[in-house]
Amino acid sequence: MPSDTSLPADDGRAGRLPPLPPEAMTPEQQRIVDGIVSGPRGGLRGPFPAMLRSPVVAERFQKLGEYLRFDTSIPAALNELAILVTAREWSAQYEWYAHHLLAMKAGLPPAIAEAVAEGQKPDGMDADQALVWQFCTELHRTKQVSDETYAATRDRFGERGIIDLIAVSGYYVAVAMTLNVAQVPLPPGVPVPLKPL
Repeated sequence: MPSDTSLPADDGRAGRLPPLPPEAMTPEQQRIVDGIVSGPRGGLRGPFPAMLRSPVVAERFQKLGEYLRFDTSIPAALNELAILVTAREWSAQYEWYAHHLLAMKAGLPPAIAEAVAEGQKPDGMDADQALVWQFCTELHRTKQVSDETYAATRDRFGERGIIDLIAVSGYYVAVAMTLNVAQVPLPPGVPVPLKPL
């Protein structure tokens, strides 16, 4: 199972809801941290330091996210493409930063990510990449998908794939909201990856 240990932990330099020091955590918060750190994420980063303010939300979110990151029916590079589409739609800088790294590791072509970052339809996508981009882009921009897109996605990924794409899109909207509201900082020296559209 892949791990996120290559990503730096949030360091609390800035942000509205910085990581809680261990001595300030309740036993419930510490139990949730221990569960996250010992799982496939390998560390506490992204939205989870902020989410710990509501331990039940943090715990349930991380369990859903674990499925959507590590056990989804959608292949890893395509799943990361769906996440990048979401990060771009929400201009979620930390989400883009973290998942761009993961998308590159999963084998998503850099030119596809670059076009998504620019808010454009990527050239040169294969059929699966084009389908995931179309489904997720329609979902975010029109709040639904066309019959044609739905049928093509169902025929390729099945009904489970439809639900997994909806779930990963919605989950990462909530992650983007949390990151943006909490103003989770990029690691030191990392330039802001997404330009305004």
